[in-house]
Amino acid sequence: MVKRTGPTNYQLKELLVQLESKAYQSKFWGRIKEDLQKPTRQRRIVNVYKIEKFARDGETVVVPGKVLSVGDLTKKVEVAALTFSEEARRKIEEAKGRALSIQELLQENPQGKNVRILG
Repeated sequence: MVKRTGPTNYQLKELLVQLESKAYQSKFWGRIKEDLQKPTRQRRIVNVYKIEKFARDGETVVVPGKVLSVGDLTKKVEVAALTFSEEARRKIEEAKGRALSIQELLQENPQGKNVRILG
């Protein structure tokens, strides 16, 4: 039986250390930490059309995984994710939204208020 070692990506390890302290203060960041600790194959992958379908205009959305570029986006939303494809980042910014890393969102919103998890 293979022993699970956790993520090997250095930036992801640093993010998980930051989220560890926030997880005690906020259930939201605890949930994000749990999702990011999953194996790569089980992480969430969200296309832009799902953000268009489920997010409201002006809302902040977190994807604990990768955002891909299938579909169009017309709403102005802030999207925080582990990674973005270049085309997805371009589509979000063309819709006057923001593409953030999860670390940036953690610094801007340490309590995790008014944020939706998508995926």
